[in-house]
Amino acid sequence: MLEDTIAAISTPLGEGGIGIVRLSGPAAFDIAKKIFRSKKKEWSAAEGHRLVYGHILDPAGQIVDEVLLGYMKAPHTYTREDIIEINCHGGIVPSKKILELVLSAGARLARPGEFSLRAFLNGRIDLAQAESIIDIIRARTETGLKLAVAQLNGSLSRKILELQDRLLGLLAQVEANIDFPEDDLEAATGQELLRTVGELLEQVEDLIRGAQAGKIYREGIRTIIIGRPNVGKSSLLNALLRENRAIVSDIPGTTRDIIEEMINIGGIPLKIIDTAGLHETENIIEKIGMEKTREMINRADLVLVVLDAGRELVAADLDIIGSVRDKKAVFLVNKDDLAEKKISVEELDVLAAGRPVLWVSAKEETGLDELEEKIFEMVMGGHLSGTDDALVTNTRHKQALEAAQRHLTDAVAELKKKVPVDVAAIDIRAAWEALGEITGNTVTEDLLDRIFADFCIGK
Repeated sequence: MLEDTIAAISTPLGEGGIGIVRLSGPAAFDIAKKIFRSKKKEWSAAEGHRLVYGHILDPAGQIVDEVLLGYMKAPHTYTREDIIEINCHGGIVPSKKILELVLSAGARLARPGEFSLRAFLNGRIDLAQAESIIDIIRARTETGLKLAVAQLNGSLSRKILELQDRLLGLLAQVEANIDFPEDDLEAATGQELLRTVGELLEQVEDLIRGAQAGKIYREGIRTIIIGRPNVGKSSLLNALLRENRAIVSDIPGTTRDIIEEMINIGGIPLKIIDTAGLHETENIIEKIGMEKTREMINRADLVLVVLDAGRELVAADLDIIGSVRDKKAVFLVNKDDLAEKKISVEELDVLAAGRPVLWVSAKEETGLDELEEKIFEMVMGGHLSGTDDALVTNTRHKQALEAAQRHLTDAVAELKKKVPVDVAAIDIRAAWEALGEITGNTVTEDLLDRIFADFCIGK
């Protein structure tokens, strides 16, 4: 596979200042020579890591585009192969035409993530680092970006490799016990293994505990705003966004569709969803909107229940509160700026069942800081914040850690029963292999295919 040369457009298709067509492989330079002409002088394979100005020509010698061609010589490249990057004018037609010429000249169209796969296979990055690249691309907050960049720089990989190294040391002790039975090392080896495996199990469990926070920073929290019509749901959304995204009016039922926006609360990406007001109606459009709202409640990670400070709780409010009985929720009493408040504080406290009740004014934008603090506290709970650079953010990594945890737990139980150390070593080796799936030490080809299939073509 690595003997061929791959190519792809590495920038989004559409109008823009620059489009980039990337090639990687042993024939990258020769392919570029077939379609590129330098403006001032000939360029050679010896001139690596520089930009050359010139034109891309079609087989008839006609100019396709004016470009800057970058040539990077192996092994000092992203893939550790020769790389050509053709910087053309942004736009669908120039990029596609140049890619067609590159493929006609001998390259093969790259599969999703194949450039990063080659970087992994050629030893420039490990698998955890490769996966962090897609996290950088998809980062929704600065905190998420910081965590992804830290993993690209090897923060998680170093911890995993340290754990694996200590596990290998334990396995070496077991081998010594088997090879030199006359030295009667069994008892001492068993005690040493029990102590060290216990320590390693604690470290693995620490990483697993942090994974919940890591998943939140990576994927965000699905948050839905619900309430009766005209209680201020859309006004609240606009206040949190600091812009007029949703239409606001005094006419009940103005919002009839689902409006989704992303906001940043303490580094957490919050996908916040404004919904149609829940109430009795004969309007078919409003009914459809409310059906969508009820579906969204079931799928939400967090619900913001908006109530009107100027109105008493009625049956519709009680139905809404009942619909989030088993959900993580914050109850927001909006219109705190009203001089006369009719809502029953005592009744609401009972209905909230220990969940937060906050008074806010979307109109005056008061109480929003307290709301954001409460959301962060509820979402992160007892989890770590985004200050740990080695926070586990990937579900696959968490699953591998959980597999290692099971094997280490079994090993501890076996060693406490004073079974032969070579029996416990089976679980120790299995834990080592599970951790290796994170960095790619023990990864299978099928798993690699699944991982890189999620990448975009050209990366």
